[in-house]
Amino acid sequence: MVPMTASPAQASSEGGWEAGIRARRIVLTGFMGSGKSTVGPLLARRLGWKFVDADDVIAAEAGSTIAEIFRREGEAAFRERERATIARLAGEHAQVLALGGGAIEDATTRALLRDARETLLVHLEVELATTRERCRGSEDLRPILADRENLADRYQRRLPLYRMAQVSVAVDTLTPEQVVEAIVQAGGLAGQQAGESVSQQAGESASQQTSDH
Repeated sequence: MVPMTASPAQASSEGGWEAGIRARRIVLTGFMGSGKSTVGPLLARRLGWKFVDADDVIAAEAGSTIAEIFRREGEAAFRERERATIARLAGEHAQVLALGGGAIEDATTRALLRDARETLLVHLEVELATTRERCRGSEDLRPILADRENLADRYQRRLPLYRMAQVSVAVDTLTPEQVVEAIVQAGGLAGQQAGESVSQQAGESASQQTSDH
């Protein structure tokens, strides 16, 4: 991955995003503290799209918090809920979808998001030290933060999976606004005005495909 430092227009796309393909939906993945819940709404507002947090949907449908679902049903049952919820949400147009940090560990979810045409999977890459700094004080909600060894193991296990995304942006030194612009550029959406309709985009795409053939 080529880290972003100075220019927010730069992001690595070694994961396979095709130049000239315009994203119709964006999915944000990354470790805790990477800024998904901060960048996501800003990105959606920038594009005139809607923002959805997969964990919020799961919690609302279950009528309990994610932590309560884990305690009551166990991680395996939670991951089943998560997999089904993401599969249902991932086909929506004009949407920025934020995933929970562990969703990327599910092979079915990875394949769904990685291979779907016009879905831009974006990894917000954060160093572990940054995670600890940004999440300091939330140990009651995230007990793993207090277990430094297990936290590091989880980070190292997930990092190569996150990096399978089409685009990775190193966010440690960037403002949320800079991260947004990097994603917009990477997704071929720089010319889109906030509020542009999906039907307008689809029409443009159809005309481009016709001329290409």
